[in-house]
Formats: sequence, structure tokens, C-alpha cells
Amino acid sequence: MTRMHELPLHRLVALVRSRELSPVEITEHYLTRIRRFDERSGAYISVLEESALEQARNAERRVVSDTPATLPPLLGIPLPIKDLDPLAGAPVTFGSRLYTGLTAPTDSAVVARLRESGAVFLGKTNTPEFGSTCYTENDIAPPTRNPWDTRLSAGGSSGGAAAAVAAGLAPAAQGSDGGGSIRIPASACGLFGLKPTRGRVSGGPDRVDLFGLSTSGPIARTVLDAALLLDVMTADHPGDVYAAPPLAPGETFADHARREPGRLRIGRYADTGSTGIPVHPDVLDAYEETTTLLVELGHEVTRIEAPVDAHFAGTYADDFQYLWEAMSAATPVDPAREGELTPINRWLRERAGATSAPDLVAAWARLQRGVRSLSAATEPYDAVLSPTLAAPPVPIGHFTGDGPEAEFRRMTEFTPFTSVYNVSGQPSVNVPLHWSERGLPIGVMLTGRMGAEGTLLSLSAQLERARPWAHRFPPGWED
Repeated sequence: MTRMHELPLHRLVALVRSRELSPVEITEHYLTRIRRFDERSGAYISVLEESALEQARNAERRVVSDTPATLPPLLGIPLPIKDLDPLAGAPVTFGSRLYTGLTAPTDSAVVARLRESGAVFLGKTNTPEFGSTCYTENDIAPPTRNPWDTRLSAGGSSGGAAAAVAAGLAPAAQGSDGGGSIRIPASACGLFGLKPTRGRVSGGPDRVDLFGLSTSGPIARTVLDAALLLDVMTADHPGDVYAAPPLAPGETFADHARREPGRLRIGRYADTGSTGIPVHPDVLDAYEETTTLLVELGHEVTRIEAPVDAHFAGTYADDFQYLWEAMSAATPVDPAREGELTPINRWLRERAGATSAPDLVAAWARLQRGVRSLSAATEPYDAVLSPTLAAPPVPIGHFTGDGPEAEFRRMTEFTPFTSVYNVSGQPSVNVPLHWSERGLPIGVMLTGRMGAEGTLLSLSAQLERARPWAHRFPPGWED
């Protein structure tokens, strides 16, 4: 018998609309699981039980009184929000003890879109301080643990969101990705995670990202679930710096997830160029098996050069670090309390303060020249295949303990593939096709042209049909 938390989001939507399941019943089920299991997972920073049940009761009244055609798309579906995004009336910490006790006065733009869609907000998911790291450990909450092996990290910075979905503490989740922060935990936790095209999802009204690195996006158990969430999240906001190419009139991302992709040209690479970062054999096995599957499905697959050397003249790692340091310094902090930040954020902000504006602009200019070269070279390909991470999930505490410089180096060695597509702005997904002999998820990454999330969704859904993964659920998280 399928348990409620094993049902995909799109199935829950259908059951609510047909009145076979009530929003209150679904919400109570997830809240019960959170009470039982979250101490083990560390997925949530805060749980909004009272307000979630009130929202669910309101949704239930609407389901009973309205016709299905007039209902918002996610009415009565419980979802969590990453604690980097404000949710009006709820605590918001940004993963930092400097912000404990703060209540958000308004919704972020993406939260407002989810609220309009009828979503019920379960709580705020765990995140590292300011979302600066690829693992989810901070000073205000227990570390977020991987449901496949709780000795291991769930990744980050959307680690809480991914752990919640993988452990059945939410049907899907909102995350955000500035250097891989959706795709990294999706790979570690065996989920489908989508970083949209730059400008597809507004960061307004408060998030300022002149480099365009960061965007909200969905983490889900199935491709269709992610597409449904992306349809809801997509919106412009006054003052947005970037805009994504629109879908064709009348089309939705869910339409693409239900559509065959046709025969595609796919580029592939799995090396890390002159960085010399080794790629784990399990990761390479997953990459090669995906290549074989793509060929079996009729696609043309061609090897291409690794972007960091072919298009960024060997300066990519240093130039991206300039941007990451600047982004870490963008969150307001009382100068008298800088010493209370985590060591990695103190180090990043100190380095940002020592970087001149001309040096930062020069680094961004070099990256933009590389992006133009990358875009031209990959234009013939409908998608590009690579590993998502260089290694399987790592233990809690793997990155810390030897100082922030060593910590940043370890993060770079773990995530050499993801951030280039934050710099380029292209849509990029983690596809959870593989599990190692140890039973750990190993994701692969597909990246598309600007604005081509639809192609990625169609291709990913084809892979999902060929090698279904949604039936996989971590052992030990039963009711």
C-alpha cells in the first residue's frame, strides 16, 4: 500500500481536486512525520504547525465550495520554504544567529507566488549561514543529515529542503541555487532539482544579485512535480535586473514534462580540466551509464571540452571566488557583530573587503567573456551532460575544522561542475538516475540553452520513464 508521503505532488494535487484527500488530512500527515522524524534529519529550522493547519482548513473550505476549474494550482498542498526567503509572519534567520528572533514582515516574490497558488506552508528549511556553503551546518540548528545515511551531509545550501523531501517530510520544496545549491543537495539526496534560467524566477523584492548567480527553483521527487512548481514560481517583479525568454503562448513547463523530447544532440564531459580535481569512480560510472542510456533512447551524444579550460582561460576558479566573496558580503551585518559570524563567512567577507572595485569588475568581465565563448561552443547542443558532483555524499563535518581557506578548497573540490552554469545563467538540473553499491544517490547534471527548461524537462522525464526513481525511498523512515 502506498503511504501518503510517498505520493508525488502531482498526485496529491489530483486527489485534492477530486476530494479524495483533504488538505487538512495531508497537512496533518506531514506535520506528524515532522514531529516524529525531524530530530533525526535536521531538515527544518522552524515548523509552522498552527498556521499550516489554519491554511489547510481554509483550503479545504474552498475545495468543497468551488469548482475544480477555479481552484489555484497547488491549493491545499503543504510545502516548506528555505530560510533564506522571507515568509510573512514567520521567523527568518538566514541560517545565522545574528538574525534569530526576526519575523519576516512580508513575503519574498517567490513565496508570494506560492501563496497565491494555494500552497500551505509547513515551515522553514535549514540552510547554512547566508547560504554560503555546499553543506548545511550552522550555529543555530542541528546539522541537516542525509536520509540515505544520517552520518552523511545532505549537501547545501538547500540541504534542509532536499532532506525534507527525501525523508518524506514534504512532498516537494522551494530551494535556491547560487553556485549549485539546488543541484548539490538534490544529487546527495536522490532527488530531481532544477536551477531555472537566470531571470525566470524573481528574487525580489529584497534579494539583490547584480551578478545574476542565484535563483529560486524546485526540489522534487519527480520531473512533473518540479515542472508544476516552476510554472507557479515563474514571474517577473518590478525592478528585476534580468528576464528569461518566455514560453510560447499557452505553453506550460508541465506540458514539456509530459512531452517526448525527440532526438536530441547532447554534449558531454566529465573532467575538471587544469584544476586537477579528481572525480570519484562511482560518479564516473553514473556518467557513463547515463551516456549509454541516452544513446539507447536515440540521442546523439558527443564529447566536448570541459568549460573551465576551454572557455575561461584557466582563470575561472579565482574569478568565481571574487564573486562568491562579494555575494557573501551583501547581507547586512552590524559591524560590531562581525565576529559572531561563522568562520567561513568572516573569511569571505574579509576577503571581499580587501578586493578593489576594479578587480571585482575585471573578474566579472573575464567571466562574461568566457560565458560568450561557452554559449557559442555549446549552441549546437540541445543539452550538455556532466556529473553533478565530483564525489558521493560526504560525512557531516567533512568540510570544517581546518580553517576557512581549507574549507573553501574542499567545497571547490566537491562541486567543480555546478557553478559555471550560475555564471552563464543557463538552466541546469540534477537527475537522480543512480545509486552506488553502498546505496547512496549519485546524480548527473543536464544543462540547456538559455530559456530551454522545457527541453531539459522533456529529456529528464524520458530518462525517468526509462529508469524510474520515485519509488526509491530511504529505509528507516517508515510510519
